[in-house]
Amino acid sequence: MIGAGVGGLAASIDLARRGVEVTLVERAETVGGKLRSLAPRGRPIDAGPTVFTLHHVFESLFADAGSRLEDHLKLVPADLLARHVWRHSSKVLDLHANAQRSMEAIGEFAGAPAARGFGEFLDRAGALHQSLRQPFMMAPRPSAAGLMRELGFAGMLAMWRTPPWLTLWAALGSHFRDPRLRQLFARYSTYVGSSPLQAPATLMLIAHVEQCGVWLVEGGMRRVAEALATLARHCGASIRLGTGARRIEVRDSRVIGVQLHDGNFIPADSVIFNGDTQALADGLLGSEVRIAVKTRARTDRALSAVTWCIDAPTQGFDLAHHNVFFGDDYPREFSDIFERRRITDRPTIYLCAQDRGEASAPLQTGESERLLILVNAPADGDQRGVTDDELPPLQRRVFDQLAANGLYVSRERADCVVTRPQDFERLFPATGGSLYGSANHGAFASFARPNSRTRIRGLYLAGGSAHPGPGVPMATLSGRLAAAALLRDLD
Repeated sequence: MIGAGVGGLAASIDLARRGVEVTLVERAETVGGKLRSLAPRGRPIDAGPTVFTLHHVFESLFADAGSRLEDHLKLVPADLLARHVWRHSSKVLDLHANAQRSMEAIGEFAGAPAARGFGEFLDRAGALHQSLRQPFMMAPRPSAAGLMRELGFAGMLAMWRTPPWLTLWAALGSHFRDPRLRQLFARYSTYVGSSPLQAPATLMLIAHVEQCGVWLVEGGMRRVAEALATLARHCGASIRLGTGARRIEVRDSRVIGVQLHDGNFIPADSVIFNGDTQALADGLLGSEVRIAVKTRARTDRALSAVTWCIDAPTQGFDLAHHNVFFGDDYPREFSDIFERRRITDRPTIYLCAQDRGEASAPLQTGESERLLILVNAPADGDQRGVTDDELPPLQRRVFDQLAANGLYVSRERADCVVTRPQDFERLFPATGGSLYGSANHGAFASFARPNSRTRIRGLYLAGGSAHPGPGVPMATLSGRLAAAALLRDLD
């Protein structure tokens, strides 16, 4: 097993509990992959995914291994999903776990027609999720033809109403006439690193996922990876940290083992690669495995980001745990990134205030708090990224934009760690800094992701760049699908 992200950890659990001898190697000193944390002042700050959803995916993984999720993680249901702010609006809009409360908040924010539109939007999202969950998300090798066969009458009706060639941006226009609401729900495309102008309308099913529950993890999201690693070891898997894979050895078109950077060789009948699939195509794991997957064009990469992990006092704005400060022009923001390969002048800013929310004690006035601040960026970290000359003016624009919305961050008293696309490229080679693999652009982009099996016997794939896609729950499912495929082949 190569790579101790959640996909590799989940696969290790499923294989080890079935009696398979599992060795998981990871070049970093910690498990988690993109589930990482930084500590500029000694206190860990989530520096990757910040949202825990699809609780049942993890509950099932732990239960199948004879354990209980609640014995490993303390999860607190979030009542307030996110706080949303617009620069030219005096109103703040909160979305809640309770759909009725969200509908009432939207009615107060934008009027009764907008509230009705939200209700219709949720119904549509729920129907899509119900239709696609089994025949796509849980399927080991989904195809457009297979999906059509499996949908059934109700599923066909949902897909007829929301065909894959309809973009998310276009579909939202039929529910929300207020441009702010259209902008808000278009954010769902960024959850998979894509532009709402090109992503399929089926991504609105993410709204249903959020309504099924969002949780805050006590101790931060890194605890999820730590809990998975503990369970994997309990099941019998060996996890070797600080040990990178140099190449996957192949003989007669079949995997025979993994050569490590420290010179050691681990013989193996099968290997699950839990990294970005482009690393295989680029030959970073050896020339013999380049044919395992199709190469990804640079223009097909999903979003990267610039992030600031900062521990500092704030004032002037009542932060929630998840906050979104919207830019002025959403279509231009994504055209700038995907067409002109630059960060727009006034980008949308996501801010996770880790010490706010149901899982946290109230902050005292002037007390420092842990923040992750993020803006989307093109995944060009292997070419130029965000240069040293470009970073200071970008930073000024971001913090000035927060101040224009009433949030003042006392940076002069703070320590801050900035991560740019080129830094993400170093952390996750062959990605250009993309955090989600391929962009989900076009009617059938979801079917273009590689499945668990590759063209090389004994080599399998897991992680966010493989099916069923990015995000902590989906990457976890990818690991389980890879383990299941491997076990079927062993049988």
